[in-house]
Amino acid sequence: LSVQLRTVNITALREGIFFADLVFSNGVEVSARPSDSIALALRTGATIFASEDVLEEAGVAIPDEQEDEVEKFREFLDTISPEDFGRAG
Repeated sequence: LSVQLRTVNITALREGIFFADLVFSNGVEVSARPSDSIALALRTGATIFASEDVLEEAGVAIPDEQEDEVEKFREFLDTISPEDFGRAG
């Protein structure tokens, strides 16, 4: 078979339970547990989408200043190497 997983759609959040669909290259959509769906997407490189409703209900907004701090930390990580920390012992 040459069917590939294209996307994972996190479609709903009802009574604290997330719902997801797997979308394959042949157009077939299959309902699946979100945890399994995300694991498959990570293994296959498939794109993960979440509906606006799910994001509004369960999403966490990151304040701009936190994003700036994260970017500064990423830049710092790009400038160091394991040798900068020496050997333990």
